[in-house]
Amino acid sequence: MRSFLVAPQSVKVARLLLAAGLFLGSLTGFAAEEPVLNLYSARHYATDEALYANFTRATGIKINRVDADDAGILARLKAEGSASPADVILLVDAARLWRGEVEDLFAPVQSPGLLKAVPEHLRAKQRPDGTRWFGLSTRARVIVYDKQKYKPEEVDSYEKLADPKFAGRLCIRSGSHPYNLSLFGAMLEHMGAAATETWLKGLVANLARQPKGGDTDQIKGVASGECGVALANSYYLARLYRSDNLQDKAVVERIGVMFPNQNSWGTHVNIAGGAVARHAKHPQNAVAFLTYLVSEQAQTYFADGNNEWPVINGLSIQNPALKAMGGASFKSEKLSASVVGMNQVKVQQMLDRVGLR
Repeated sequence: MRSFLVAPQSVKVARLLLAAGLFLGSLTGFAAEEPVLNLYSARHYATDEALYANFTRATGIKINRVDADDAGILARLKAEGSASPADVILLVDAARLWRGEVEDLFAPVQSPGLLKAVPEHLRAKQRPDGTRWFGLSTRARVIVYDKQKYKPEEVDSYEKLADPKFAGRLCIRSGSHPYNLSLFGAMLEHMGAAATETWLKGLVANLARQPKGGDTDQIKGVASGECGVALANSYYLARLYRSDNLQDKAVVERIGVMFPNQNSWGTHVNIAGGAVARHAKHPQNAVAFLTYLVSEQAQTYFADGNNEWPVINGLSIQNPALKAMGGASFKSEKLSASVVGMNQVKVQQMLDRVGLR
């Protein structure tokens, strides 16, 4: 398999060279290619359009995009095989990034700049031939609670969601949804198999209703009084915080938000990331694009434009919604996404045994 190499330049220098139109060829050692990039993306956000436009403006590389969800993109890559036109893959879940890696759908990349910018636990394990994917942004898996009924200290850890005091009060989306599978996989790593299965049984015992809907539905369930506590990704909460809709404002007024496990291993975060497709026809352009996405400019778009947490260190977050939830700075867990991914099969078997659909 080809390994795509980028010379050891910092992200900042790489961005400047991109703007100067010199990144391709001179830094990678490859001859300059046609200015096109074929992108398969599970990111369907209006703010990302500015990211793509800025990249094209800086480099002259046109982006052709195919949109689908994570599962659809991985299935398409497998079906297309070596004939796939995809150069870059953007997914919004760590478990699916891990799945793409183990199914050999991503090409190894050797890029000191990307390795420096993206913390080790937010990217694939580095192998001798390169790294298969890189985290680009994260969303915290937080606890939403009815602040009229519960105090913050009653919901300050994931473990407490299984407390009998919440019997008939817990709302979550499907246990098999990737967001929950990733959290449960992390809990398995932290607590061990026996304790995790006992915890999952506690969640089932505390359900207010059978799992249904998305994260926003769980949040609104707390606000309506149907639920007392729920799990949700910070991304969905921030959208409500920034909404001008009066009903959304009423939801925000009713709920409290907790970033769990600040006194132990930290809050679980789900990773949105990118990879170079295994059969990329424009590999230099693909690496240039990933390098651009970890620049300060692009990371600011992720944070301020799309309510996500940046992966690079030292970036000042101005997003008022992220600040309002109390997460301007929080302790996040540092588990490797690969470890969490490898726990998925065991977790799914546990879910089947405890009856968490």
